[in-house]
Amino acid sequence: MGLLVVFQDSGWMNTPPGSMWFILLLSLIISIVSVILTKLLIDTKEMDRKQKQIKAHNEEKKKIIELAKIDVDRYRKARKKWERRDVMLKKTQQGMAMDRMKPTLITFLPMIIIFAVLRGIYTNAPVAATPMNPLFYGLLQWPIGMGIADESLWIGDAAWLNFTAWYFICSLGINTLLQRILGLQTQASGGMEQMFTGQQTATSEFPDV
Repeated sequence: MGLLVVFQDSGWMNTPPGSMWFILLLSLIISIVSVILTKLLIDTKEMDRKQKQIKAHNEEKKKIIELAKIDVDRYRKARKKWERRDVMLKKTQQGMAMDRMKPTLITFLPMIIIFAVLRGIYTNAPVAATPMNPLFYGLLQWPIGMGIADESLWIGDAAWLNFTAWYFICSLGINTLLQRILGLQTQASGGMEQMFTGQQTATSEFPDV
């Protein structure tokens, strides 16, 4: 209730441009906390080393598959060696996934509470303008429509974003910038990179020879 009273008394936070700057500042603070937790809880150098190791292992599979066309005996030996190593590296990947979750486990509940309170305060009110043409918005009802504020509350001719969309844009941009500045970009994007690399490796099956 105290937070609601503060917002009610602080009109600049409720309406643009104050709401736009407040949400930007909030996303900056949350991103800084997240980055600090990552630096404290995760050995990013070790994570980067393991990630490169897994990437090299997945790329090696392609070479082994090509070897089947040249030397069957070498192919069979290389395949067995790769499969034994693959079992070990899958356990490594599971450990890396758990490590990446450490900061999230700490921030998840506070973030849910903060987000729920602010989403309840701002509802679907406009907080930041977008240069996107409102007529074009009709063609992109889903999923962009979820981020568009109540049209009856738009200010002027600009299309307006709600709290959810503006926070997402701010958080994504600031997180990416901070990760690059602090050298966390590789570790932060490793999960997605490994996921797509792993899918490509899975589709390249070893031939039976």
